[in-house]
Amino acid sequence: MQGPEVLLSLNSRGLLAFEHLRLHKDTQAQPDGAEVKESVDGDQQQDEGEKGEDGESDKEEVGLWEETFKSHTDTKPNGPTSISLDFSLPGVEHVYGIPEHADDLKLKTTDGGDPYRLYNLDVFQYELYNPMALYGSIPVMLAHNTQRTMGIFWLNAAETWVDISSNTTGKTVFGKMLDFVQGSSENPQTDVRWISESGIIDVFIMLGPKPSDVFSQYASLTGTQSFPPLASLGYHQCRWNYNDQEDVKSVDQGFDQHDIPYDFIWLDIEHADGKRYFTWDPHKFPQPKEMLQGLMDKKRKMVAIVDPHIRVDSGYKIHNEITSKDFYVKNKDGRNYEGWCWPGNSGYPDFTKPEMRAWWASMFAYDQYEGSMENLFTWNDMNEPSVFNGPEVTMHKDALHGKWEHRDIHNIYGLYVQMATAEGQTRRSGGVERPFVLTRAFFAGSQRYGAVWTGDNAAEWDHLKISIPMCLSLGLVGVSFCGADVGGFFKNPSTELLVRWYQTGAYQPFFRAHAHLDTTRREPWLFGPENTALIREVIRQRYALLPYWYQLLYQAHKTGMPVMRPLWVDYPKDTATFTIDDEFLIGRDLLVHPVTEEGSRGVTAYLPGAGEVWYDVHTFQKHNGAQNLYIPVTLSSIPVFQRGGSIIPRKDRVRRSSTCMENDPYTLYVALSPKKFAEGELYIDDGHSFNYDTKKEFIHRSLTFANNALTSNNLCPNCNFLTSSWIEKVLILGASKPSKVLLKMDGKETPVDFEFDTSMSVLTLRKPGMNAGADWTLLLQ
Repeated sequence: MQGPEVLLSLNSRGLLAFEHLRLHKDTQAQPDGAEVKESVDGDQQQDEGEKGEDGESDKEEVGLWEETFKSHTDTKPNGPTSISLDFSLPGVEHVYGIPEHADDLKLKTTDGGDPYRLYNLDVFQYELYNPMALYGSIPVMLAHNTQRTMGIFWLNAAETWVDISSNTTGKTVFGKMLDFVQGSSENPQTDVRWISESGIIDVFIMLGPKPSDVFSQYASLTGTQSFPPLASLGYHQCRWNYNDQEDVKSVDQGFDQHDIPYDFIWLDIEHADGKRYFTWDPHKFPQPKEMLQGLMDKKRKMVAIVDPHIRVDSGYKIHNEITSKDFYVKNKDGRNYEGWCWPGNSGYPDFTKPEMRAWWASMFAYDQYEGSMENLFTWNDMNEPSVFNGPEVTMHKDALHGKWEHRDIHNIYGLYVQMATAEGQTRRSGGVERPFVLTRAFFAGSQRYGAVWTGDNAAEWDHLKISIPMCLSLGLVGVSFCGADVGGFFKNPSTELLVRWYQTGAYQPFFRAHAHLDTTRREPWLFGPENTALIREVIRQRYALLPYWYQLLYQAHKTGMPVMRPLWVDYPKDTATFTIDDEFLIGRDLLVHPVTEEGSRGVTAYLPGAGEVWYDVHTFQKHNGAQNLYIPVTLSSIPVFQRGGSIIPRKDRVRRSSTCMENDPYTLYVALSPKKFAEGELYIDDGHSFNYDTKKEFIHRSLTFANNALTSNNLCPNCNFLTSSWIEKVLILGASKPSKVLLKMDGKETPVDFEFDTSMSVLTLRKPGMNAGADWTLLLQ
């Protein structure tokens, strides 16, 4: 409560349930010498009308001690063990989160339908606008109204269902107005019920009150987004599969020939010798170090897949070591659990064991993972875990992780895989280098270990649209480093869809093109020169903005604030923003409204903030906030706006990879508010090591425009890092024409060349020439 006001109540509807562990009567200890009656099957028990331990007929016990799914049977040695609790949120109509679901940002009520399901599954061609389970599960829900943001974190890794009901569901806008006019006293209220198959009730309630408070409260429980290497924010090129070393070389050269930057090329399962991870196919990739060195010479990198199913093969070192150390998950009868996956018959390492994770991490050492080098990074796929011949394509619930049943820990398995892999990458460098690991399955806290993508989407317009709310939902619950397969994994996109997907993906945190084995090749230059030019342009936009992306991921790492976020996070009192999920903010200063409709001639973007202004980043045209703006578009358009009152650093000289741009100069884009004020930040470090943390080797500066002066101040005086980058240009949007501009630095004043565009009110300062890490002031007189 806050004063007399109820913010949230538990068990208001009396739905608290806690099914205690019990022993099946056939397994209960018998007195010495007693005759043990042989167990009979359930049907026979029912026919005999036996009484259960509560005196009830065993007819009610069907499904209590085992469950059947198609041809699979899971035993339940403890009987039913489910728990549930309901939460009531008076005054709340909008709830968000509980990813992963291919659905709108605002969660729907589930009355009369299935609840939202959290159960990590390898889903083939998932359905949209559906509460079905997908690859990851984060049991965190946010509730928001104009007064307050709150969060509920239901810490449980078993299969979980979330039921949502609301007393305003089905009411039209007119109906709500009628209530208002007639003075209806019914307050809006959302009721949420959480149900998990096993475990205990372990719930954290985050009371906000601001969105940023909820993010920091949640981060204090599960950690913040890992700070990724700068290169991983560049463009990634992937398909299942690049055929061989020659193919990798020719794709790499194709990017140079078409002047398109990229940082990472990826290899899927076919690169390994017979799907034995940590190996290379001796015919297709006979000299992996030579291939990696060729990429390193161009300051580029590679990602190779390492999945957590291990081929059962006595000639395979990894399998032999896991077997000898007894690190595999067990069947209910104590033997190694085996299932079918890409290599055929496979074992599943028990990543819940710290000793197993430590051993797995040791396998990434350069002398263990033959052919690996420091520019080889890792992708963990199929870690739900995927078992092709298991129930729902995953592991049996009665498999054992030590004393724990798989049913108890299912949703956290994927987190442990990524944790062990990230640890291995860090350890191989002696703890110096930051890892980059992409995972498909995830849980609360997965943000600490790397990036997430939205799984096997399809080359369809609706899949492009859904990538936005899917990533927004992940950002709200800690996972900022998210993206979707550009172009769609399954099927072949039209050229229009492909271009629009690049334009959308370039403005999402993780930017990777990926495609299925059976699709036609779709490197960016294969669709004619016009489309190549459009794709090149938007990838270059991404690279120019890398300083801003990097700074935002640093902030996410420090504070838990999402990088890609819904408008209501920064405009919490503006009800018009509460259901918007076709546009989004990057940080608080860029607003993006991708074009996601086929054949679109225009989009309507909502620009929030009464009394604020927004500048089109391509034309510098100024628009007022708190309005719906119609924007005509062509195939080259991607509507992006910079908030008046902000300063965004860019690197406008784009090269073939982010590492090549390390020492390049900055351009500052200063977008003035109506009060002629603006602020921003500049963050610089080496881009790849932990020295920013362990040795305080970084530059962090505040940039402020006020009273006709632009000033750079040091936010970390005891930090030490030197950069050779300088400020080569400053653009001030919404400016007035000065008579002169002076650079005040080191006690001296120097005149600066400038141009003023009267029609657009844009002042351009050319080559002021100060170091990006220095104190300076530009005076407009």
